Amino acid sequence: MLKVFSAGCSALTGVEAIANAVPMFRQPRVKRAQHTELLLGAMLIGLSLLIRRHHVEPRGGVTLLAQLTAGAFGTGWPYYAISLIVTLVLGIAANTSFGGLPVLMSVLAKDDRLPHLFALRSERPVHRWGVVALAVLAGVMLVVVSADTQRLIPLFAIGVFVGFTISQIGLVRHWSMQRPDGWLPRALINGVGAVLTAVAGVVLLATKFLAGAWIVVLTVPLLILLFSRIECYYTRVRDQLELDGTPPRPTRTHSLVIVPLGRVDMVAAAALNAASSLGDEVVVVAVFDDRTKADAMRADWARWNPGPRLDIIDSPQHSLVHPVSGYVEQVAVLIPQAEPLHGRYRILQNQRGILMAGLLSSRTDVVVCLLKLQLDL
Repeated sequence: MLKVFSAGCSALTGVEAIANAVPMFRQPRVKRAQHTELLLGAMLIGLSLLIRRHHVEPRGGVTLLAQLTAGAFGTGWPYYAISLIVTLVLGIAANTSFGGLPVLMSVLAKDDRLPHLFALRSERPVHRWGVVALAVLAGVMLVVVSADTQRLIPLFAIGVFVGFTISQIGLVRHWSMQRPDGWLPRALINGVGAVLTAVAGVVLLATKFLAGAWIVVLTVPLLILLFSRIECYYTRVRDQLELDGTPPRPTRTHSLVIVPLGRVDMVAAAALNAASSLGDEVVVVAVFDDRTKADAMRADWARWNPGPRLDIIDSPQHSLVHPVSGYVEQVAVLIPQAEPLHGRYRILQNQRGILMAGLLSSRTDVVVCLLKLQLDL
């Protein structure tokens, strides 16, 4: 009887989907959600009565709903139309997790239980990283079970009932602490709900343990451990950065900005304009392996005379990054990079600036700034 009770409770998991989606209803939200719940309850009771009246039993490859439809309308076009509608509804129902789990992950991220990346939202009100993580995990699970969704039902049901039990206990605690008018009947309803869902979860776990429910027993503690470790990390970061205290007042220090250039052009002009606004002193560094090119650069620089000092470094080894990294130490380096407007042209640009920025950041303590000059190409 307990096994039948727990299996029947699995059919009620759609109730929480409506409860979670109350903010998405139009005004008056609560009334509309209540009416929807009543319609769902009437539909479930009606289906149960029809199944009992017509003595419908589970058969391999045919759902109970398909058998009821065939018994009511035959196997003509209404049967296929209703089957198609049910398929579309199930497809829409699959969106429930994509609407709920990313939001839950964002809440956990704001509480430092998950990486803060999951709290970010795109221009549209969507937690895109949570959606991506859910899609990847769902794909992995389908591959693991060889697309046999029946093997996932015990995991789903147990997870749902664990969530039900925790939420009901939380509501009992809420009513007992707030104690508004009429709180006792509400707490009693939530308490009975917590007991029933806990019983259903335990029975499902016991009867489906070898069928895959053991994964839940293993996964839930590991997730709790993961959340705890992530929270500890953010706590240590906050302590090191002293976010909870008052930081010292900023002090003004002399700043030097080094701009590596190869020739005098519009990129050089834009780079010097930006560098002048970043630091007190600007020094231009040019690396050449050919004395003729170095002399030409000096002549062009003297003819332009923009103001900052020009230092030319000889590089007999034909290396660009290592001479610059040896030249700078604990200063700001502004690297100009021309960027075409269209992505198909970006592969044609040399990536020495990005390469230099990565190497300088990893090998020195300098502040590296990338200045992108947008081209009309």
